[in-house]
Amino acid sequence: MHRRTAIKTTIAGLGGLALLPNCNTAKMTAANTDRALGVQLFTVPKMVDEDLGGTLALLGEIGYREVEFFGPYPFSSAGAKESFRMMQQMIGLKDHAFYGHGVKEVRGMLKTNGLTAPSLHTNILTLREGLTEFLDGAAEFSPKYAVIPALMEGRDTLADYERLADEFNEIGLKMSKYGMQLLYHNHGYEHAEKSGKVPLNVLLENTDKNYVQFELDIFWMSAAGADPLEYLSRYPGRFKALHIKDSSEKFRFSGDGSTPQQWMAGFPKMADPGEGVFDIPAILRTGQEKGVDHFFLERDMAPQPEDTLRNSFANLRGMN
Repeated sequence: MHRRTAIKTTIAGLGGLALLPNCNTAKMTAANTDRALGVQLFTVPKMVDEDLGGTLALLGEIGYREVEFFGPYPFSSAGAKESFRMMQQMIGLKDHAFYGHGVKEVRGMLKTNGLTAPSLHTNILTLREGLTEFLDGAAEFSPKYAVIPALMEGRDTLADYERLADEFNEIGLKMSKYGMQLLYHNHGYEHAEKSGKVPLNVLLENTDKNYVQFELDIFWMSAAGADPLEYLSRYPGRFKALHIKDSSEKFRFSGDGSTPQQWMAGFPKMADPGEGVFDIPAILRTGQEKGVDHFFLERDMAPQPEDTLRNSFANLRGMN
């Protein structure tokens, strides 16, 4: 039987259960996968921009238990907020991060809907220019991780990555005083060799696991020609979170994966987990075996966001 058909058949009797009012979806999630499923909110940026409270309520209703914000935040640096303006205009957001709500109000929304925010994406400018302010603000959510989602500069040479590893260690050490670790999220360019070495490997092998860990985006790693399964197995315990999405067909960057234009070329190829060419069950299983603690759906700017939320949850929960 074709893998997609098999997944559909498996979940046919399960998907609707998430919508039953007397069904404990948290227990069902644990029973079927032993994984609490989460959502990186860049999957649904316009939904949270228009109605953060309503979107968080929908996530809780479906059965998700974790969210990952994408920032910037009221406690981000001025430079980070300025750098986000172009992206904000490009994707048509009126606001950012908490969308006009206060920090304590957002924390209350999460609690009301049975959600937690174990990680927050942030800009490296914030970690360089206003780390203490960021950590004090983020502490309201008791997160485990702050995540650097991408680097836009300072990544041209092998020496750059060696310096970044040292800087990540220093930042992570300071974060440890707040009970947090730094995560770095791959975006593709880290696989273009520099002086005969793979930059992502340099970061993995030169950072202290007590302070610095990683978030593996399976789509961007595959687009760079690398294998998520290989990395999970080669570096056990170093990837604490996964960004999960599928691909309707094999997709490779046209270049080295270093520009937003190359990233955006991949958006139309993205698919809900279980609807494409990736072996999502094997990735989830290997991730769990190798130390991944958090599994976030992230289909960037999903064209049919509510359908993606519901379909992806049913698919992922059905993958034992």
